Amino acid sequence: MKRIRIKEVLKTTPNNQTVVVKGWVRTFRNSQFIALNDGSTASNLQVVVDFENTPEALLKRITTGAALSITGVLIASLGKGQAVEVKATSFEILGDSDAERYVLQPKKHSLEFLREVAHLRFRTNTFGAVFRVRNSLAFAIHQFFNERGFVYIHTPIVTSSDAEGAGEMFRVTTLDVNNPPRQEDGRIDFSQDFFGKSTNLTVSGQLEGELAAMAFGDIYTFGPTFRAENSNTTRHLAEFWMIEPEMAFYDLNDNMDLAEELLKYVIQYALTHHAEDLELLSQRLLEEEKQKPQAERSELSLLEKLQFCLANNFERVTYTEAISILRESNHNKKKKFNYLINEWGADLQSEHERYLVEKHFKKPVILTDYPKAIKAFYMRQNDDGKTVRAMDILFPGIGEIVGGSQREERLENLVTRMNEMNIPTHELEWYLDTRRFGACPHAGFGLGFERLVLFVTGMTNIRDVIPFPRTPKNCEF
Repeated sequence: MKRIRIKEVLKTTPNNQTVVVKGWVRTFRNSQFIALNDGSTASNLQVVVDFENTPEALLKRITTGAALSITGVLIASLGKGQAVEVKATSFEILGDSDAERYVLQPKKHSLEFLREVAHLRFRTNTFGAVFRVRNSLAFAIHQFFNERGFVYIHTPIVTSSDAEGAGEMFRVTTLDVNNPPRQEDGRIDFSQDFFGKSTNLTVSGQLEGELAAMAFGDIYTFGPTFRAENSNTTRHLAEFWMIEPEMAFYDLNDNMDLAEELLKYVIQYALTHHAEDLELLSQRLLEEEKQKPQAERSELSLLEKLQFCLANNFERVTYTEAISILRESNHNKKKKFNYLINEWGADLQSEHERYLVEKHFKKPVILTDYPKAIKAFYMRQNDDGKTVRAMDILFPGIGEIVGGSQREERLENLVTRMNEMNIPTHELEWYLDTRRFGACPHAGFGLGFERLVLFVTGMTNIRDVIPFPRTPKNCEF
């Protein structure tokens, strides 16, 4: 017989039908009741073993973590907590689990401990829920763009350009790092490297995405990006995934509309398809919040936070208006911000972004028209000469979740800005060609996938929403 996933078994009306289930033992009580889980759901299936007619040596091998194949009859459960159970007629142990060495015994484990055994943490309820939700969010993103006729573009992971102009990149090389070839002036001779030039891991697929948008109209990328920032925080990773749509003939308002629509779409998808997982994660967050001082606790539960974003139109505010609000706030006047707002031009911190969302507007916020001095070279300059057509979307509990802009389509303005920022134009001639041949207004944004997963799952450390986190001094697996 073909194996049935436990998620489907639990939804099946019992009629004494024979089923085959396979999974891993979570608990085994009284030498009779197996809680079996196969990863398809947070719920376990209770399997009842005829312990009186099962050899004791076999019963002793039913330990937490062991993999089992069970054939049995599906019946209505007499116990509490489940509607159905399987009365085993036969079972096979596919893989033993040494009870003395297996670290995930049936008890509560801290997230810090589980990060130390990240190769096993998928097997816990919390991380099972997190990564099922992550999977669905990725699917929903592809579905959203596919329904709207966008073309999915695979942009390069190895690149010779720095899209952000930040310079914090991971170098890719095949040269002997202990004795690299050098030019006469002592600099490393990258002409002898694999690609014949200096190359790095990408920080963004945006610039290449713009090339495709100038042919297809609407495109998106969804892939890994890398930042060599020494940021050991709960919100930063060295390797993370980005969704970056680019749209020809879009202005900033079109860009904001699409981003808001995307966020609401994927949040609704998660709520519709993962009610059980999100309820489990909501309860986990509630328990975590109880450990905090009252003043630091969130006013909204996880599910309320998600509904909050669906129920409200995002407030659209200029950076200049936001600075005025923050500067005049009691929080600023009473010096409750770690970074006080004194003047226009300040780069907003997460605490400022969260204040605007959670305290002032009480809804998601889109900030627009930032000072050009704190934004990237490719953003369209406003007529005031001070600001650019940028936009950031701010969410409760997390701050910035999306960053984007209308792009500078005017060649002369773009070249002038690149020169001001010391970005060598000769290295980006291919990019400038999009402004020379058929330039048009266009826009795009970047959505950090892990920050989206962090928000939807209610987890508080970004290392807990990516399977194998890459952070400073940490590259396991």
